Amino acid sequence: MFNKKSVLSLVLLLTCIMTAMAQVKIGFEVSFKEPQAHYAEVQMNISGLNKDYVDVKMPVWTPGSYLIREFEKSVEEFKASAAGKELRVEKVRKNAWRIFSNKANEIKINYRVYAFEISVRTPFIDDAHAFLSPTGIFMHPDGMISAPSTVKIIPHKSWSKVSTGLEPVAGQTFTYRAADFDILYDSPIEVGNQDVFEFNAAGLRHEVAMYGGGNYDKEKLKVDMAKIVEAETAVYGENPNKHYVFIVHNFTKGGGGLEHLNSTTLGATRNAYNTEEGYKGFLGLVAHEYHHLWNVKRLRPVALGPFDYDNENYTTNLWVAEGFTSYYENKYLHRAGFTDANEFLKDLAAGVATVLNTPGSKYQSAASSSYDAWIIGYRPNENSKNNAISYYNKGEVIGILMDLEIINATKGAKSLDDVMKAMYLQCKTLKRGYTDAEFKAMVEKVSGMSFTSFWAKYVTGVDDVEYTKYFGYAGVEVSTENATPGKPVTGATVQLSTAGLTVSSITRNSAAWLDGLNVNDEIISLDGIGLDEAFSTIRLKSPLFSLDILPVVAKKNIGEVLKLKVKRDGIEREFALTLKENPSVRLKATINEKATAAQKAVFSKWTGK
Repeated sequence: MFNKKSVLSLVLLLTCIMTAMAQVKIGFEVSFKEPQAHYAEVQMNISGLNKDYVDVKMPVWTPGSYLIREFEKSVEEFKASAAGKELRVEKVRKNAWRIFSNKANEIKINYRVYAFEISVRTPFIDDAHAFLSPTGIFMHPDGMISAPSTVKIIPHKSWSKVSTGLEPVAGQTFTYRAADFDILYDSPIEVGNQDVFEFNAAGLRHEVAMYGGGNYDKEKLKVDMAKIVEAETAVYGENPNKHYVFIVHNFTKGGGGLEHLNSTTLGATRNAYNTEEGYKGFLGLVAHEYHHLWNVKRLRPVALGPFDYDNENYTTNLWVAEGFTSYYENKYLHRAGFTDANEFLKDLAAGVATVLNTPGSKYQSAASSSYDAWIIGYRPNENSKNNAISYYNKGEVIGILMDLEIINATKGAKSLDDVMKAMYLQCKTLKRGYTDAEFKAMVEKVSGMSFTSFWAKYVTGVDDVEYTKYFGYAGVEVSTENATPGKPVTGATVQLSTAGLTVSSITRNSAAWLDGLNVNDEIISLDGIGLDEAFSTIRLKSPLFSLDILPVVAKKNIGEVLKLKVKRDGIEREFALTLKENPSVRLKATINEKATAAQKAVFSKWTGK
């Protein structure tokens, strides 16, 4: 128990620490001497520490992407100096450098970063642009995550624009400030000649920075992206930002996104904006990542902030953070008018089918999938589909079921929207993330019923999804049919390359699984037919495909035998696969025209229409 003297001493100590930190100044300059070789030149200036030595550290992962990426592996030529004299530097951890500063008031650190991995979560630099994913570029003094900093970008002479969610420093070109390193590490920077346009929605300015060209219609995007922003802000009642930045990288074939506090980085296919599927896919990505403004960045699991940038940050709640966001992606597209009721139901039914058709859903729970993101989710192997389930997919299904359960229990008065808004406000008030128990308690408070059984079945358990029951609450009938009725399947996925035809994955309990075929087996012949003949009448869309598409397999009946000759570790072997019926299903959701008034009320609340 603290007495008054102890409390006073603690306050005095904290005041001293905060005063000392306020006197420290940290600034960065990033330039691009050799962008064509994929390098950034970084200068870090620290003043006011006056210590015998200073440790600076680079994060080993980036929030929102749950994998240790060890960004420090791309750092070169790390040097430090004071008053023009080079200081001794020693590496003391894989991501930490110790600078023997001898109480120097001002320290200059220089290093280069090699950046040549295209993704939304890693830095990439070439002669056309630089994408600075901050955790892979910047460092912080050990123990000073809370310290403010400035960043000055010096574009290559052929570039003229910088796009970032960081706040600009008045009167200083391409110079920005971050209140702390959590904000700096959460603010990607695009440097180049990107096509920039803006729109206003939910009372704030939104900037869109398009790199890579494409057949997008800016005026159409301004209108449609604004609709999504408005639909999402309506759920939470407020938008927590002053401005927001979409950094969009357009490639021949692109996808994926990563959320940030007041920005996002999206990957897109540059010439797919004029197709229905491509445009809907892009708007869905916008809806998904924008929803993370609330769900993940502010309404967050307690383990996800303050972050430990040196190690994994484990949570069992990614099924809410990402899975619910996948569910809301579909809700927002519908509410904003981009899908009708039938398309909405089709998208949700497909999400349920994905879980049903993944063998691993019977072996790994949503909570376990969340916790194991670091070792399975971002590092799947050839057997992951058999023993694991994506927290995106399972979480989306849990979101569907939970939403319908709440709406039905409250007779249309409440929905999952009310849970999400209440949890957002709770996190905002408490200034911390939520625990699993707190989230469950809020669901029960809003719904007025116990969710203990629901949690045991779907969150921590692996029970079969009772989709007909839950869709039925809304007067929606779901029919199930075999994905390939009457056609046999081997259960083997193969890859064609110049080296031959190799087995890449095998589905649990399939013919290939039961009869001994292995991943990495090189197929020589099927029923005595060589590969040239087996492929003579088909055209592949991808080098990775199911063995079932080959005519020699497709013409067989369920229960018949397919003989394979393979090479395993250079030794020829023969296998006989007894072909089985496809265990995968397709779901079709249709609105019951004879639905009761109660069911119609649930449907209306569910769809927001």
